[in-house]
Amino acid sequence: QVQLAESGGGLVQTGGSLRLSCVSSGHTDSTNVMGWFRQVPGRDRVFVAAIFNTGGRTYYSSSVKGRFTISRDNAKNTVYLQMNSLKTGDTAVYYCAATPGSNPFSGYIYWGQGIQVTVSS
Repeated sequence: QVQLAESGGGLVQTGGSLRLSCVSSGHTDSTNVMGWFRQVPGRDRVFVAAIFNTGGRTYYSSSVKGRFTISRDNAKNTVYLQMNSLKTGDTAVYYCAATPGSNPFSGYIYWGQGIQVTVSS
């Protein structure tokens, strides 16, 4: 089992920045890819970004590419999501996820509890 815990969410104005953190514990050697997803009420959870634990390949949705940066610190079992130039459309609950698989866009089996990010105009 892998446990994931997000932190760093909150309220920010349009154009501002936030950094989310996700600390993993448990059988972390069973995770191959770490990802971030987000969800707004009434809509499906959608992919935001992902990073491979080995090699560091990164992937982004088109809506955040160029504004968000995913990174990791393997020594701390922590993945970060640096969010810049935030827009009201980025308002959502953000989830950290992990998978032992190799598909960065789906197949995640471990999820955090989610953290609220609210961008005000």
